[in-house]
Amino acid sequence: MADPNTNAKTIDQLPRWLSYGIVLVTIVLGLMVLYHSNLYPRTDDAEIFANFIGIAPQVEGPIIHLNVHDNQYVKKGELLFEIDERPYQYALERAISDQAALEGQIEDERRRIAALVSAVSVAQANIHSAQAEVTNSEQGVSRARAEWQYSSDNLHRLEPLLAKQFVTADQVDKARSQEVADAQALKQAESQLQLSQSRLKSTLAAHEQASHAVTTLEPLINQRGERDAAVRDARYNLNNCRVYAPFDARVTSLTISEGAYAHVGQQIFALIDTRTWWAIGNFREGQLQHIAPGMHADVYVLSNPGVRFSGVVDSVGFGVTPDPDIIGSWTSQPGGLPDLQRTLNWVHLASRFPVRVRVENPPEELFRIGASAVITIRGN
Repeated sequence: MADPNTNAKTIDQLPRWLSYGIVLVTIVLGLMVLYHSNLYPRTDDAEIFANFIGIAPQVEGPIIHLNVHDNQYVKKGELLFEIDERPYQYALERAISDQAALEGQIEDERRRIAALVSAVSVAQANIHSAQAEVTNSEQGVSRARAEWQYSSDNLHRLEPLLAKQFVTADQVDKARSQEVADAQALKQAESQLQLSQSRLKSTLAAHEQASHAVTTLEPLINQRGERDAAVRDARYNLNNCRVYAPFDARVTSLTISEGAYAHVGQQIFALIDTRTWWAIGNFREGQLQHIAPGMHADVYVLSNPGVRFSGVVDSVGFGVTPDPDIIGSWTSQPGGLPDLQRTLNWVHLASRFPVRVRVENPPEELFRIGASAVITIRGN
């Protein structure tokens, strides 16, 4: 028979052992949770993100057709809006007309040059003829001068003999007449030589002028590139009057209507790239050793927390804005480091670094930029 005192003592110690068990179980569970949280990092400091671009026209003018509305889903290649193309159509027609006019000038110049080339050939033939004529004239002058010199010498020889009656007066008169005739023939030959030389100079000048005119086609040909560039630029501007979606996207920040005047480079609305969605979570620096690109992850969106989405770690951040209390304040610049503020200045808090998780097969109607999310890293 059991001792009543022993049973009573055992009953009195039961709460103590129960307390010990609860503490032990709590410690074990805490260690398991700590191990699990380190091995499979989790954060609810996460948001959904996607790339987005601002749509700005490359030409200006009034918007005559606006084919989308705010938050509409558009496919790649779908027409977004259209700018009045008439001024750019006129500019293209004018550029094409200027190009055709230049080609007409070139063709006319070619015909003129062909005529000049023919004139050059004729001038060259005339040069040879004029040179031959000058040569013949020079020979004629030489021959006439020789004949005149002979007649003059003969007259001077006969005149003294007349006084001595060795020759008759008739012979002297014939000699004088011959000398006068030969002198006149010499003058005519010299005049013919001067005329031939003048013709040669004129022919040479005409040949030089025709040869110089042949080279005037090059400046017109050099203008072809400029006119062609003007046509291509006008056609490029005309094509940019219609703006198409560059990828599957969601229209957002649309606050204009048809009739608004679009300016070059001024954003009209934004397109969210719906082809790829990310969940960007800020993990404590002590957890980064358990996170690497390529690891699998679970993503929950708080607008529908009951649905789990699979994801893959794309990258782990390598920089955030430094703490100004430690190294001084930094001037914020566009495209700078992520600014993840710490909440307590009197306690040393771990820094957080952004981890980008690419979501696989996200539904278009659920994912929105800036939506709250929860990320759990599942490892390899």
